Amino acid sequence: MSDNEHEAKMARPRMASGALFFDDQGRVMMLEPTYKDYREIPGGYVETGESPLQACVREVREELGITPEIGCLLAMDWAPSPTEGDKVLYIFDGGTLSPELQGKIQLQTAEIGAYDFHPVSAVADLTIPRLARRIQAAAEARAERRMVYLEHGKEVEHAS
Repeated sequence: MSDNEHEAKMARPRMASGALFFDDQGRVMMLEPTYKDYREIPGGYVETGESPLQACVREVREELGITPEIGCLLAMDWAPSPTEGDKVLYIFDGGTLSPELQGKIQLQTAEIGAYDFHPVSAVADLTIPRLARRIQAAAEARAERRMVYLEHGKEVEHAS
């Protein structure tokens, strides 16, 4: 196989990165984007030359106006989209946001209408199924102090 043929077969997935933030009651932060009809977590696409962690920090700063310490990777999800092609999505642990830090949030109002904290069990009613699965798996991984590999939001423990 020539180099060009090999390159044509190489995956070039779009990557996105986000953070799970919790309040002191263990509820997860969900944003209300102005351009979507479902809730999201803070995050967005990884830009050229940027790591998934750097993208997460940048997106949180842009969307929420704060720069909390972003913790470990909780979940990596291979989630190809019929319209956008191959995608790899990363969720990092944003930790617990203190009331003081919550008071410093300044939403990027062009994109984010509001935010609130919700029980993880309520996430499925607030967002699309694949994102709900990803958030629930990442929250479970956080509680178990581990990282999970997902495909379409479902944990894959071993290759079949």
